[in-house]
Amino acid sequence: MSEDDRTRAMRSPGDGRPLPPRPGDGLRSGGAPAHRMPSGGPGAPTHKLPAASQIPEPPPTPPGGRSRVYGRERSGSGPVKPLRGRRDEPREPRGPRRRVSGRTILKIIAGVLVAILVAAVGMFFWIDSRLAGIDGVLDDYEGRPADTPGTNWLLVGSDSRKGLTATQRRKLATGRAAGQRTDSMMLLHIPDGGDRPTLVSLPRDSAVTIPGRGRDKLNSAYAIGGPRLLVRTVETVTGVHVDNYMEIGFAGFVDIVDAIGGVEINVRAAVNDPKAGLKLKKGTQVLNGSQALGYVRTRKGGALPDFERTKRQRQFLGAVVKKAASPGVLLNPFTSIPLAMSATDAVEVDSSTGAFDMLSLGLAMGDSPVTTVVPFGGNELIPGGGTAVKWDRTKALAIFNALKEDKPVPKDVLDGG
Repeated sequence: MSEDDRTRAMRSPGDGRPLPPRPGDGLRSGGAPAHRMPSGGPGAPTHKLPAASQIPEPPPTPPGGRSRVYGRERSGSGPVKPLRGRRDEPREPRGPRRRVSGRTILKIIAGVLVAILVAAVGMFFWIDSRLAGIDGVLDDYEGRPADTPGTNWLLVGSDSRKGLTATQRRKLATGRAAGQRTDSMMLLHIPDGGDRPTLVSLPRDSAVTIPGRGRDKLNSAYAIGGPRLLVRTVETVTGVHVDNYMEIGFAGFVDIVDAIGGVEINVRAAVNDPKAGLKLKKGTQVLNGSQALGYVRTRKGGALPDFERTKRQRQFLGAVVKKAASPGVLLNPFTSIPLAMSATDAVEVDSSTGAFDMLSLGLAMGDSPVTTVVPFGGNELIPGGGTAVKWDRTKALAIFNALKEDKPVPKDVLDGG
């Protein structure tokens, strides 16, 4: 075997390098086979390519210019259009991006504001139509105090069980007491000027003179003659003309708190009161409706339970209004609408009070009012039996005279709470 034959035998057929020529190979094209094809004899191919004259002609194009695309007959007679979006085709230049004009932006903003205004006006009238008015609450009577500057509200929380089922009464520990009494009373003065409002708690066990009934506890006026006699009693003992009246019962109280997702309260001392269905730890926490009701009703804690109770009531009322007036509640329809429904179902007002008055009340309570309680010292035995809280007449008159004159309450009579 020659050197070339040995090299050919050792070469790998796929290494990509050309084989060395052999004697007698002659010239061959780049696409010629590496070995000479046999021209005859055994192993020679037995078939031959047909001549050009023997190749059949393609079938004629049917009428209408129909042709085949990718093996399928296509419809239409027009030529096949090239596909769009090919990379080798030049793209048409895009024009400049159209910018939103300032006039269009102003129109959009104006449309949104109009929609909000329409919704607000609609909700205002809807709330006004749902308010339940009590007739005759603020009727005039002989000797009634004259109207004075500013606006005075009498806010009442009643112990009415109306609307509560037997299960709810057991859960809220409200008992089965019949009738209806006042559980808390507050006098709110909204000044005409820019001064802060003043919120004065009136202890329900205060010894007062009820017109036509003599000396008794303040909450007895409501039990005897309802809202009308209560208003007249408060005006008589304070000398302050009441402009608006609002009350809320136990059921409405719970619904309002739950509608705003609870209220944050700083519990200054741990409370455990089974009678009020309440057990709270000390510190800031969010109370639900039933917990908040127990918090303002309990008489536990403090050397003067009734005094501490009025402080908790003012604290709670301020926290509820602050939460209800927050943007997170008012601007969220999932909280503002249930709140409006709960509030209008829960409260009762005098027949002259409307939605606009309720709005002014909410704004006043959200303005961090000065809070205090009627100063008192000692007790008084009332003719009907039992003991009532006796007011410090001099300090009490200092508060009420300031309200009548639309002036701030003197600091020396504020309880600071």
